[in-house]
Amino acid sequence: MTDAAAGGAAADPGARRDAAGLPAPGPEADRDLPLDAHLHSDLSPDSDVPIDVYCAAAVERGIPELAITDHLDFDPRAPAFAFADFARRERVVREAAERWADRGLAVGFGVEITYESHREAEIRGHLARHPYDFVIGSVHVMAHSPYTGSRVAGWVAGRSFEEIVAPYFAEVVAAARSGLFDTVGHLDYVKKYLAGHVPPAAFAAAPEVYEPVLRALVESGTGLEVNSSGLRQAPRETYPAPWVVGRFRELGGELVTAGSDAHRAASFAYGLAHAYRVAGAAGFAELAIRRAPGA
Repeated sequence: MTDAAAGGAAADPGARRDAAGLPAPGPEADRDLPLDAHLHSDLSPDSDVPIDVYCAAAVERGIPELAITDHLDFDPRAPAFAFADFARRERVVREAAERWADRGLAVGFGVEITYESHREAEIRGHLARHPYDFVIGSVHVMAHSPYTGSRVAGWVAGRSFEEIVAPYFAEVVAAARSGLFDTVGHLDYVKKYLAGHVPPAAFAAAPEVYEPVLRALVESGTGLEVNSSGLRQAPRETYPAPWVVGRFRELGGELVTAGSDAHRAASFAYGLAHAYRVAGAAGFAELAIRRAPGA
């Protein structure tokens, strides 16, 4: 898969804008962009979208490259543990790539792996045996997590902000240090589950929480994803927020990716123009979609 300009589509002075002055998400803004690098098809247990639906939307919206990054879990209790095996996922994506190539669309075979530090050896083994075009490593809120709906209020009560987010960020740091992934997905996704208990402003007020993660990304050469799904979820900002992307650049970060993390057809490319401009404002001139050397 190729590098793509981070600036995205040219600015339209007549386009709708959000409170930060960035393009308001929607089909009018989220088009004529080089790439959507985070998409879930019906090969993920939480999506119902055939790949061809995304492909047709990409052609119509002038987005010439996609990465299909269906979920893969390594916890046998998790829904994506055995939902679709590697052979099936690769076959379906590669066949779609062939069908759409003559329409000028490139379709990459990616994966979003749920990272759990105690399963790192299993993940490493899988990646050594199975070639992907693009690998996202993400920390998700699993059924046993303190951030689930039935547990989160009790977890938050009486704890400082740092104590509340410590388990989540410890896992993200480990994912970044592992060197297994092309990019770490939705870096502060825990914001979604803490909405109503901890506002996004609390994250912005604690930049020290992000420093170990960002430094680990830089040191391991792992990319940072600007994930636009937060714009359609309770945080109403990207994962991570623009200031975090800027800090990553200040620390020497060189690799940034962007994706809508769509699980429904209507979410395809949602907020992607916003994400591109977040990356551009941080000083990134291109998006890097590649397998890490030696991976």
